[in-house]
Amino acid sequence: MPRLAYLGPAGTFTEQAAAEYDPTAELISFPSEHAVASAVEAGKADQGVLPVENSLDGSVTGTLDVLVHDSELLICGEVVLSVELCLIVRPGMKQEDVAVVYSKPIALNQCRKFLERHYPKARQASLMSTTAAVQKIMDEPGAAAIGAERAAEQYGAEVLTRGVQDSAHNKTRFVVLSAADCEATGRDKTSIAFAVSHDRAGTLVEVLHEFSDRSINLTKIESRPSREELGVYIFLIDMDGHRTDTLVAEALAAVESKASFYRALGSYPRYDDARDS
Repeated sequence: MPRLAYLGPAGTFTEQAAAEYDPTAELISFPSEHAVASAVEAGKADQGVLPVENSLDGSVTGTLDVLVHDSELLICGEVVLSVELCLIVRPGMKQEDVAVVYSKPIALNQCRKFLERHYPKARQASLMSTTAAVQKIMDEPGAAAIGAERAAEQYGAEVLTRGVQDSAHNKTRFVVLSAADCEATGRDKTSIAFAVSHDRAGTLVEVLHEFSDRSINLTKIESRPSREELGVYIFLIDMDGHRTDTLVAEALAAVESKASFYRALGSYPRYDDARDS
């Protein structure tokens, strides 16, 4: 049975993503992005699943920093989940009983309008995870949590209201990390990280031309601090195609030759959106 590490605890959307990626795997929870990567590197797990970006709140910086700075693992797959947040209470509790709502800060922010409209007097309190919030309300009268229905089922809680997120277009993308990436499938993505010289103008544009001149579609570009000097950044790019595709391989070789830092983060099959509809 394959062992699949994930950013826990149990009952989170990351656990759900791991279960979708490989329903046959033994799922093993770890408390941080770095711990997940370390478990795979140490052979305690065969692969690891981490959230990398949310459609409302952007990138998960902890995962990006693991990929760029702290690990040699590669992305070998991805999963995209529609995120339905629920207002969860102890069994039998009613709306008028709610005095405090617990969740992690991102989830509270994603439900801000709902909470202001329906629970204007309830205090909002942050915890480390949505699952921790569900666990806490089981021992605290008047408390509700925002989290996944999976967590409510796991801890014996009750969903009072489904779909409490302010946007219906709330999705999270997860990456699967392994010691190796995947062979080409014909419908792939490739991710890289690089830095360019900051002592002259146009260095980033020169790199981007390597893709545009070959009609390679970039699906994402962003930057993270280099950890070396203020104002020096590492750029991260996702693109269509596999690293072994002729044009992609040419572009990557050109980028590496221009870069002061370069790291291939992996080529992997694009997630099938039809599965998420």
